Amino acid sequence: MTKTIMVVDDSTSVRQVVGLALRGAGYAVVEASDGKDALAKLTGQKVHLIISDVNMPNMDGITFVQEVKKLPSYKFTPIIMLTTESQEAKKAQGQAAGAKAWVVKPFQPAQMLAAVSKLILP
Repeated sequence: MTKTIMVVDDSTSVRQVVGLALRGAGYAVVEASDGKDALAKLTGQKVHLIISDVNMPNMDGITFVQEVKKLPSYKFTPIIMLTTESQEAKKAQGQAAGAKAWVVKPFQPAQMLAAVSKLILP
């Protein structure tokens, strides 16, 4: 069974690069342009993992993680933050919100896929 990963980033090029790497590894990908768009697309279908940017318009990644954790269907969905932010304070905020991992851009697709395979729900 194909596992589905949601990629949330306001940069189309980042979504393309991440989507390409994930699809190449056999995952199905749902793309969203910011936290609001992503929440609108979380309509009860199974999402095995979410990869989200931190700095986005409309709803930033940390707020998005907090909102996802309130949704019964997605409360346990692992979330990886993919971001240019490497500050410890931001990282701590992300972890407090419920993010499981932090991948700093620019990233190696292999490094991201390793984090994905470690965290993805069965």
